[in-house]
Formats: sequence, C-alpha cells, structure tokens
Amino acid sequence: MNAPTPPVCSQVFSGHAPPLSNNQAMEIARKAYGIHATVQLLSSERDQNFKLQTIDGRAYVLKATHPAEDPAITDFQTRAQLHLQTTEAQQFIPHLYPSTDGHHQCTHYSATGERRAIRLIDFSPGIPMSQAPRSARQRQAIGVALASVDLGLQGFEHPMADHVLLWDIQHTDRIAHLVELIKAPERKRQAQRFLEHFLMHTQPALAGLRRQVIHSDLNPDNIMVDRQNSDRIDMLLDFGDMVRAPLVQDVSVACAYHLCDATNPLLEGVVPLLTGYHQRLALTTEEIALVPELIAARLLITVAITGWRAMQYPENQTYILRNHELAWRGLGLLDALPAAQAQDSLLQACEHARKSQP
Repeated sequence: MNAPTPPVCSQVFSGHAPPLSNNQAMEIARKAYGIHATVQLLSSERDQNFKLQTIDGRAYVLKATHPAEDPAITDFQTRAQLHLQTTEAQQFIPHLYPSTDGHHQCTHYSATGERRAIRLIDFSPGIPMSQAPRSARQRQAIGVALASVDLGLQGFEHPMADHVLLWDIQHTDRIAHLVELIKAPERKRQAQRFLEHFLMHTQPALAGLRRQVIHSDLNPDNIMVDRQNSDRIDMLLDFGDMVRAPLVQDVSVACAYHLCDATNPLLEGVVPLLTGYHQRLALTTEEIALVPELIAARLLITVAITGWRAMQYPENQTYILRNHELAWRGLGLLDALPAAQAQDSLLQACEHARKSQP
C-alpha cells in the first residue's frame, strides 16, 4: 500500500499524468518554434525535457511542465530567467527562446485535456558535474557562478515568489510527516534529532536574515561543466525550485552535495564552494554560522522526500534515489562533527578568503 500523501505535498509531486511522446514533442517544436529536429527524452522527475537536434547541428531543450503545476508558478520561473538574461549572470544560465509568435512560453493541451506550459532553452554541450572529476577550483567556480545568479536576482519580484515548495529548507518543519515514514529505526531517530534541532535553533535564526528570490536547487545534476575542462562552469540549470528565502539558503543547498568523508567533512569540498561564493557576494557572520545547520536541513529533506517518492513511484526509484544514500552519509558525518568546530572552520575560511582578495 502506498504511503499517505502529507498535506503539504502538491499534485506536482503526487499526481499522475500521461507523458508526452517524442513524436508529440517533435510536433510541438515544429508548430510553436518552427524547429524541425530529432527528439530524445532526457531524465527528469516532475517535468518532461526533450533534447532537440536540428540538421544544421543546433541543439535545444524543449521543456514541458507537469500538468498540475500552477501556471502562475511557471510564469514566475520564466520571468526570473528572462530577468537574469539582462544581468551578468546570463553567462551561466541557458537562454530562453521565444516561440514564432513572440512568447517565451506557450501552452499545449493534450487530447485528454492536460495543460502543459512549453519553453525552449539552450542545450548545454557540457556534462553534468555529477559525471565529472571534482576539484577545489571547480567548487570555487560553482560558488562564483551561484553568487552571480543571486546578485542578478536581487530586487526581482513576482507574486508567486513565496509559493509553497516541499523542498524549501526554510520550512523543513513541513516534512515531519515524511520523517515518520522512515522505516529503519536508527535512521528515523537520527532524522528526528535533526528535525528537532532545526525547529528549536535553525528556523528561529533564519527569521532575521536577508531574503530574496534564489535558485534553491544547485545539485550536481543541475550544474553543467565543460567537457574538456571540468573546472569551468558551462551552465546552471533548472529554475523549478525557485522561491524567496534567506539568501544563505542557496549556497547551503549547493554545499550539501560537497561533504567529504573526513573528520571535518566541510574542509575539502564545502570550503572552496562557500569561499568562492563569499568572494563574489559577501555573507555575514550570522549567515556563515548557519551554513552547517542548513546543509543538514537539506540532507534531511532529501532523505525524507526521496524515500517517500520512491515508495510512491517504484518504477522511477533509480532516478529519485540518486542522492539518497549520499544524503544519509552526509547526515552521519555532520552528526559526528561538533557544532562549534563546524561553524569555526567556515568562519575562519571565509575571513581568510576576504583578506586574500586583491
């Protein structure tokens, strides 16, 4: 029997919808964008993404939203991306192309009435960071790229910026129902401890921090790096989790995927990314001190949501659980690291990075 759907989960996560076929995507590309291309379905969780390859060698991605997604949220993401195309951050994001009638998103209705928003963006010639070698220089470049995006989003406003999103770590309390679904007793107790700490300490501390619209999901599959030089960032992808949140939440989400198996798991991977970000967009002492706790919150949300999602959709569990065990391993590493040591290591690294700037 399927696990119950918590009240905070939207239909975008829990609803079923007949997928578009490659032939349908090919026809949409032809009619809406005047593009004649071969089509390849790409991996995704909520939306559908299709690679379009034209005879003259150009490549695009046709994005089709889940039918349950609120059109106003799609508009939020589209307008944010168009705004970023007018800033210095444009070098790090895929270009959004208009349809033949000049709109940057169009609508497709299936024969059974499902409504999907359609967008066309650049296809990155790079490879996902998850498939590339890691290095300190690469992590620093990720920090710089993300800071550039956050600088570009400063002042951006939209009526849907505060929409409810299950992955939004400022509201980690909303996944309490999912923590209760964890079956392994020891893991469940560990998750409950992290959730209790978030509720008592992290969430109250977030209240006084600066807020803005952020990317909110810079995981390794959303970072494309150059094929010949994996230290170079080619493109940051997927604006589907954008929300207004504490600024430091954005870099903390990114850092959650760079813990290393060491006594202090922050030093080798998190420090280069965080200091790269800090040198481009300076964080306050209060923000830096919260990074370890926000990393833990992201990992907690990851194990809770992906575990629940895999129960709901066992046919797609390989994709859903791709970061599941890594997140559990990260929670274990943070559990063993004294909080004061975690904070001090990041504060000292950021102070050193600030002083070494030319």
